[in-house]
Amino acid sequence: MKTGVFDWSPAEPSKLFYQAGSRRPMFARSEGCYVWTTDGARYFDASSGAMVSNIGHSNPRVLALMRDEMARGTFAYRLHFESEPAERLATALGRLSPPGLSRVFFASGGSEAVESAIKLARQYALARGEASRTEVISRYPSYHGSTFGVLAVTGYDPLTRPFAPMFRDMPKIPAPRAYLDRDNLSDEEKGLKYAEALRDKIEEIGARRALAFIMEPIGGASTGALVAPDSYYQRIRDICDEYGLLLIYDEVMTGVGRTGTFLAAEHWNQSPDIVVLGKGLGAGYAPLSAVVARGDIVEAVLDAGGFMHGYTYAGNPLACSAGLAVLKEVLDNNLAGNAARMGDILKARLTALMDRFPFIGDVRGKGLLLAFELVCDRATMAPLPRAWNAFHRLVEIAYAKNLVIYARRTRGGDEGDHFLVCPPMIVTQAQIDEIMTPLAESLADFAREFGLRDEG
Repeated sequence: MKTGVFDWSPAEPSKLFYQAGSRRPMFARSEGCYVWTTDGARYFDASSGAMVSNIGHSNPRVLALMRDEMARGTFAYRLHFESEPAERLATALGRLSPPGLSRVFFASGGSEAVESAIKLARQYALARGEASRTEVISRYPSYHGSTFGVLAVTGYDPLTRPFAPMFRDMPKIPAPRAYLDRDNLSDEEKGLKYAEALRDKIEEIGARRALAFIMEPIGGASTGALVAPDSYYQRIRDICDEYGLLLIYDEVMTGVGRTGTFLAAEHWNQSPDIVVLGKGLGAGYAPLSAVVARGDIVEAVLDAGGFMHGYTYAGNPLACSAGLAVLKEVLDNNLAGNAARMGDILKARLTALMDRFPFIGDVRGKGLLLAFELVCDRATMAPLPRAWNAFHRLVEIAYAKNLVIYARRTRGGDEGDHFLVCPPMIVTQAQIDEIMTPLAESLADFAREFGLRDEG
């Protein structure tokens, strides 16, 4: 064997590459809401990684159940063997989902699961003799993943623009960003206006071609915890039913309790045809995602020859044992209830910052999926100058204060700046102070750096 293969020093240039070439401190360990680095610094993980670590880091009960599963084995290929963890988790998810959503397909991440849902919708149309249904309508801005298949329904220009010549874009309607509107419509009227855009798009492309509509019930990375007016949700359901579209809820970020209910769909008593789960399902303990679908959809596809799709790690027993343990923590400790209670407190604290910092234009979200958006002018909601790269700069200022938050561009990816504040669902009221103090200090530093008003 070649010598030195495993020799490594943290001082040498990294051989890894990801989204950028900048370096970060070396991870040492994590526990609860905190992450430590090898230099001894402790960071408050106020974004749960990428809204993943919903039950906090290094939960000993989850780790113990995973060790038990590892002692039995680590891999069983779904086409060769069934596994108890996968069967138990699928049963539990079916029982926790809206009535009728009883069949589950596992994958390893949100992009894989969204693509699986789209493929399931297409094969259902074929099974019903509706081969003309090929168009999956989504929203702009939106984010549903980064594989080629889901880039077609993602509306985030920096991610889609380089690859646009290589895939067929799917039709989009405007995301319900009612907070940007300057009209005299009521909230109910605004919700219906945005929902009716779906009807207009279906008519434009032809009802026989429309396959499904996919949406995040509460926006994630692309729109920063965007919540539509209440009237939006039922009207979308009604339009899908009227034209025979499948309604797909992408709950990769919102699901498993983060917004204060197990599914965000419950806030509006909605029952989509297909739900996609990820992130908080494995909660950072194992790569895990799921598609939960109506039983009749799955049965039709299976009767027509089977689901023409699959992944090597679909239903991996170790990942599913992690998912079971995570789900047990969420339910046994009512973490969705804690997300609702702490979310109300955190949202009120974030909203109070608007009195001090006039450049905070909006605070939004539900439960512990919360965000604030920075603007030049609150009256017009004009974004900050693009060249400031505020979405990056404020994150770096906060990071220097050992606070981790998450940011993206708000207006389709090229401008606008929003910041997600989404701590683990175990967060306490005292720990909210640990978030708010460095966050306010970071906003004050940001205001000084760019000459913005600070009323503090």
